[in-house]
Amino acid sequence: MKILYLGPARENIVKFLKSLGDTIVTTEEKIKAGSDILTDVDWIISYGYRHIIKSDIISRFEKKIINLHISLLPWNRGSDPNFWSFFDNTPKGVTIHYIDSGIDTGDILAQQEIEFCDEETLRSSYDNLSALIEQLFIEKWPAIRDGLVTPKPQIGKGSFHKTADKAKYQDLLTDGWDTPVRNIISTKKAD
Repeated sequence: MKILYLGPARENIVKFLKSLGDTIVTTEEKIKAGSDILTDVDWIISYGYRHIIKSDIISRFEKKIINLHISLLPWNRGSDPNFWSFFDNTPKGVTIHYIDSGIDTGDILAQQEIEFCDEETLRSSYDNLSALIEQLFIEKWPAIRDGLVTPKPQIGKGSFHKTADKAKYQDLLTDGWDTPVRNIISTKKAD
């Protein structure tokens, strides 16, 4: 099987896919419908990919494009889901879902919720979410690939944020990625 992996290559995921005998092609570049990189591709996996996949590619690979997202969808669609889960005090977790024409709106294939303590930082919570999504993917991929997972529509409105939305809250990140999440949570409560 040939898999196009979109986003920064995660060693655990790439190694796992190769262990199954799959051919993996990785890119962080924006893909277009006529790109040679799509030739003979069976599946597309997106994780941390910074570009919107256009509808002509989505329709060509219907139900063969998944995204690994570090939020418990429908909460925190879009950019910076880890930050927003603390700032907005929404459920935290990870989701594997089909990519559709919306941003992080596709049917859910697998999810796992996680709790964090106030001692976490943005960096440690991100690292924990990354490890959790990789573990969930490795566990669920064979069934997803073989069509044995029943997709579930996202329920509820949830939330969505653009990259620019975080700009007015940059002052909260007093220690950058090492900012304790309790500082972000308590600031929101004070608003």
